[in-house]
Parts: sequence; C-alpha cells; structure tokens
Amino acid sequence: LLTYYSMLKAFKYRIYPDKDQEEFINLHFGACRFVYNWALEQKIKTYEQTKKSISRFDLQKILVHEVKHSNEWLKKVNSQALLASLVNVESAFTKFFREKTGFPKFKSKKNPVQSYQMPQHYTVDFDRNVIKLPKMGEVKAVLHRRFEGTMKTATISRSSTGKFYISILVDDGLELPEKQEISESNAVGIDVGIKDFAILSNGEKVENPKYLKNSLKRMKCLQKRVSKKVKGSNNRNKARQQLSKIHEKISNQRNDFQHKLSSKLISENQAIALETLNVKGMVKNHCLAQSISDAGWSSFVTKLEYKAEWFGKTILRIGRFEPSSKICNVCGYYNSSLTLKDREWICPDCKTKHDRDINAAINIKKFSLQDQNLIVI
Repeated sequence: LLTYYSMLKAFKYRIYPDKDQEEFINLHFGACRFVYNWALEQKIKTYEQTKKSISRFDLQKILVHEVKHSNEWLKKVNSQALLASLVNVESAFTKFFREKTGFPKFKSKKNPVQSYQMPQHYTVDFDRNVIKLPKMGEVKAVLHRRFEGTMKTATISRSSTGKFYISILVDDGLELPEKQEISESNAVGIDVGIKDFAILSNGEKVENPKYLKNSLKRMKCLQKRVSKKVKGSNNRNKARQQLSKIHEKISNQRNDFQHKLSSKLISENQAIALETLNVKGMVKNHCLAQSISDAGWSSFVTKLEYKAEWFGKTILRIGRFEPSSKICNVCGYYNSSLTLKDREWICPDCKTKHDRDINAAINIKKFSLQDQNLIVI
C-alpha cells in the first residue's frame, strides 16, 4: 500500500489595505485574540474544576450560542476566523503535551505582531494584483509569484513595523519526488561555525555575514532613545518603530542569505551531511550566545531540510557527540589535546596539516556515509 504525500507550500505577499480595511483587519486581530484567550481560560478552568479537558467542539457550541450573543461586536468579523482561533488553542495544547514545549500563553494586544487565519472564502487575482477577502472586499497586493493548486488556509499578519502580509498555504497536488541515490562523489559535509558560517568538505568556506554585529552600534543608539521616552507617548512609539525597522532589516538580510546558500547547496549536491547541534545548550554560554544567535544555524538547517524534501535530496545526520574536529580524516588519529582556540593542527602519525573546520566537515561527511553503509574512498 503506497502512501500519498502531496506538497504544501506557503506563499507570502505584502498587502496594502486602505484605512477602512486596515481598521477591519485590526478588528479581526482583536476578535481572534479575544476568542483565543477566552478558549484558553475555559480549558484551564474546566480542568481545574473537573480534572477533564473541554473539547474544541464544546467550546465552539458555547462560542456560537452564548459568547457571540453577549458580545455583539464579534458578529462583525468573519466567523471562520473565530473558529480558527479555537483550532489554534487545541493545537497549542497538543504541542504542549506531545513535544513538552511551553504551556500555552494568553495573547496580548500590546504585541505589535498580530495575525488571524481564514480557512476559506477568499480569492486571488494575479492579473489585477488584488486579493478578495471575506467581509472586506478587494485588497491591493504585490503578487510577485504565481502558484497553482488548491488554496488552503490564509493568514493575515501585521509585522512589528506596521506592514501587512498575507500567507497562503497551497496544496499543489504533486507527489514528493523520490530520494535520489547518494554516493561519496555527490555528497557534501557541512560544519557550521561563527568565524565562517559554513565550511564544506570540498574545502570551500562561506563567510559569516554577521548582520546583527554590524548593526549593533546603531541598534544600541535607537534602544537608548526608546528607553528615554515617556511610556505611552507618541514619541516613544515613533522611536520604537525605528528600532523595529532595524530588527526587521537584520531578519530579512539573514533570511535572504540563508535562502540563497541553502538553495545553492541543495541544487549542487544529492546529499548533505550535518552535525546534530544542541543550539539551546550552546547559547547558555554567555560569551558565544550573541554570535550563535546571529548566525541562525537552526533556521538554516530547517531551510535545508524542507528544500531537500521538495527536490528529492537527502539530509544525513551524525550524533552531537561525534569528535569530528579531533579525528584526523586521513589516518584516524584522535587528538585529545585539541582545544577551541586551535584552528590548525598537524597529525603526529601521518604528519598531515589540518585546518580544524575543513577536517571537521570531511569527517562529518565520512561518518554519515559510513552510517549509510557507503564506502568512502
């Protein structure tokens, strides 16, 4: 029995609502936040009183027959968006119990980043660059990429800088491609670092752009301006907006760099070998925390993983405790005295001079292919 997996892709576009539409979107943010917090409170109270969980369908009945009647303003917004908030609460609890992540939190209206979802009843017109939304009409958009397939959930969001976006989840109906055959010649090992962002087993080094570090001086200046303004004043909001813009710029720069590099690596290789890193544990080192966060290793690996799925490539992993830096890739000698400050070392057995990072990348590739029972020459 073959299992069918179709590809789901999200397409994000900038939208430009007029003043009335902007107010209506903000009303949706408030309504969905209200319903989410109400549902979360109901689930907590029900469990405290009865030691049982209240289901999403029970909450839906109470919402439709009681809450909406006592809060008339909720009837102005799209009912599908309110029901999507109940689904989000249920998903948050499921994730909490299964993945042992943090307990679901109440949403705050003070958070500049807000969003709501629409499961259906919207249309996209690529020729006219407009998106028709329920109860709102046509909204101008920059539809820079076309897509084909069944449109699923659309998410309207507002960024910290006040920009509005729509993210459309599309099922293209295509099966995921079969994994291509891998060998020593079409695989590459990658060792991520701080000085160089990525070191490849073929000897190539990709410099770390350090976008946060380069903008830190300006960011500190803007942060001081925010802290000196009176809380709640318009001047504080303006200063905070300027600070948000530089954070957004850094995020966009980092994403752009990682997308280009991940696409290049996926297109040039059939398999990519990576080291499993405990990033959460590594950022507890206060000397390296900022540099590690600036590099964004986790988001880079995530991009590699889903792009590999799209194009039928393979991601290979080695354990986090494999001594990839300390083993000579030529003769296998284990250099136990190697420290983090040693960037180069000479093997006492075979006299090979090693660049620490390139040696690690070669070993990552070697270990991962050995796990796949592939002979490395």
